[in-house]
Amino acid sequence: MNEVMSFQAWQELLTQHEAMLLFVKTDHCSVCDGLYPQVEVLTEQYPFPFYYVNVAKVPEMAGQLSLFAAPAVLLFKHGKETTRFARFVPMEQLRKRLDELKEARG
Repeated sequence: MNEVMSFQAWQELLTQHEAMLLFVKTDHCSVCDGLYPQVEVLTEQYPFPFYYVNVAKVPEMAGQLSLFAAPAVLLFKHGKETTRFARFVPMEQLRKRLDELKEARG
């Protein structure tokens, strides 16, 4: 996963990819640290990019995306958010949504 370093960079990424995943984390978050590798391993199974942002480093992202809890996993299609999981991310539901996004893309 590549890191998003600014909200402006994120806006540019949204225009460049038909579909994508954004993993949102913050500092000193054990849930974030535990979930990240589970989501990262999925990058090999899907044909669209996965990104992550640390909202402690880019607080503007939290405000612009109305993020109130971390971790969060957001899925986007054509620049629009389609799915959001926050705090506790059920991996089976995430895989199902990723599969739907992959099929819709195909």
